[in-house]
Amino acid sequence: MKKFKLHLVSDSTGETVGSVARAATAHFDDIDPEEFNWTLVRTKTQIEKVIVEIKKNPGPVMYTLVDNSLRDLLKMECAKLGLPCIAVLSTVVAELSSYLGLETHALPGKQHMLDADYFDRVDAINYTLAHDDGQAHWDLEDADIVLLGVSRTSKSPTCVYLAHKGYKAANIPLVPECPLPENLGELKKPLVVGLTISPDRLQQIRKSRLQAMNQNEDTSYVEMERLQHEVAEARKLFNQHKWPVIDVTKRSVEETAATIIQHLKRHREKTGTANHG
Repeated sequence: MKKFKLHLVSDSTGETVGSVARAATAHFDDIDPEEFNWTLVRTKTQIEKVIVEIKKNPGPVMYTLVDNSLRDLLKMECAKLGLPCIAVLSTVVAELSSYLGLETHALPGKQHMLDADYFDRVDAINYTLAHDDGQAHWDLEDADIVLLGVSRTSKSPTCVYLAHKGYKAANIPLVPECPLPENLGELKKPLVVGLTISPDRLQQIRKSRLQAMNQNEDTSYVEMERLQHEVAEARKLFNQHKWPVIDVTKRSVEETAATIIQHLKRHREKTGTANHG
C-alpha cells in the first residue's frame, strides 16, 4: 500500500477539490492518501500558512483558487519543492470560456453562493436525516425518493448522498416480522426503490459490522439461510408493488444514486410530478 500526503486547497468549502481528488485517486490500486484539507483560503497570509504546512508534509497539491496572486504563489512554492500543483477546474473553465466567448469572473466561493438551490439542499438534508431508518414515516409523501432494503444495503449513505444533491430521501428497513408503514403502497409523488444484494456479500458486510461493534458473530443476523430468506422476501415485496429494484452488490453509493436519479426522472415524466429544483 503506497502512502502519501495529499493537500487540497480551496478558497471555498473544499467540496469541489475533494470530490475531484477522490474521483482521481479511485483510479489507482493499493494507494492510501492522507488528505490535508485547507478551506476558505482567500488571503496571502492564509496561503503562506498552507505553504508552511505543505513543506512540513510534502505531497501533491490540488487546488481551486480564483485569485491569481494566490495561485501563482502556491505554484511557485510547489515548484521549488518539486511537488505537482494541480488546478482541478482550470482546463474545464478555459475550454468553456473559449467556446462561449466569455470571460470568467474571479469570485472566491462563487459556486457555493447562498442561492435557492443551496437552501433546497439544506432542506433535503434535514428531511433525510429526520427520515432515516424508518423514522417519521407518516409524511413520506413529502419525499422525492423512498428506499427499501434489508439491513446493510447502504440505504442511509445513499440517502445522504442524494440529499446533498437536493433530493429528499427517506429509507425504510425491511426487518423480518416487522410491519411496514401502512401508507407505503399508496405513495404517489415519491419514487419507491428496492435495494437488493447477494446473500454472500450481505453476510460479509454484516460480519464486518459485528466485528466493528465487538459483538459475537454467532447470531442469526449472519446465518446464510436467514440472509437468503430476507433477500428473497424483499424481492417478492418489490415485485408485488412493481417498484424498481437496484442490486447494490457491486455498486458504489455514487453509482446507486445515479441509477436512482435516472429512475426518478422517468417516474416524474410518467406521473407528471414536479421536477427537483
